[in-house]
Amino acid sequence: MVDSKHLKRYAAPRSWAIQRKTHVWAVRPNPGAHPKEKSIPLMVALRDILHIGETASEIRKVLAKREVFVDGKIRTDPKHPVGVMDMVSIPKVKSHYRVMLNPRGKITLKMVQEPESKWKLARIMDKTIIKGGKVQLNMHDGRNILVEKGGFKTGDVLKLSLPDQKVLERLPMQEESLAILTGGAHIGTICRIKKINKTRNPDSNIVEFHEGFNTIIDHVFIVGIKNSEIETSEVTVL
Repeated sequence: MVDSKHLKRYAAPRSWAIQRKTHVWAVRPNPGAHPKEKSIPLMVALRDILHIGETASEIRKVLAKREVFVDGKIRTDPKHPVGVMDMVSIPKVKSHYRVMLNPRGKITLKMVQEPESKWKLARIMDKTIIKGGKVQLNMHDGRNILVEKGGFKTGDVLKLSLPDQKVLERLPMQEESLAILTGGAHIGTICRIKKINKTRNPDSNIVEFHEGFNTIIDHVFIVGIKNSEIETSEVTVL
């Protein structure tokens, strides 16, 4: 019987930028808002990607000092999963990072300046009408946001302040918007939407890009209208 509490490095998701053959075991992330393929445990992010410490013991000591923040909140659990567009901050050393996917599909952490660490981008996955007539927006990172009825649509991306998650701006899923791809052959690249083809069957809508290719709408994460809100060059990849 396989022990679900443990995970071998060789069996870890291919999106994890870790060395596979130097050690046997990896850290199994706790269940969270992000899918396993699009997230990594905080331990892996700090030790194997950012190299804050060399051992699990060193990372646990850093976390125990309450010096690590994820999306503006203190996190002390080394198995806490951090996923695409999450903000990881270590204010004591003035370091801030955005979790992203690089063109090889590997999870990487992009260093950002402190003002940029005060907000994040979150994709609307679906909407729910709740009691009182308000709309609950269900985001890609597991958070739920209550808004008055308005122009929010599934696929739009919201720029949220951290940690109070106030809506600063809406980035619509529409033609000519800029998007980063979170899946498919062109994962991790930014491109501009040419056309959104809506299907009349259960299959996903298809998005065409000016760059000459297309993908399903589920892989499209809007990052700007005229210009990208984020920098996308990768920083640390093994």
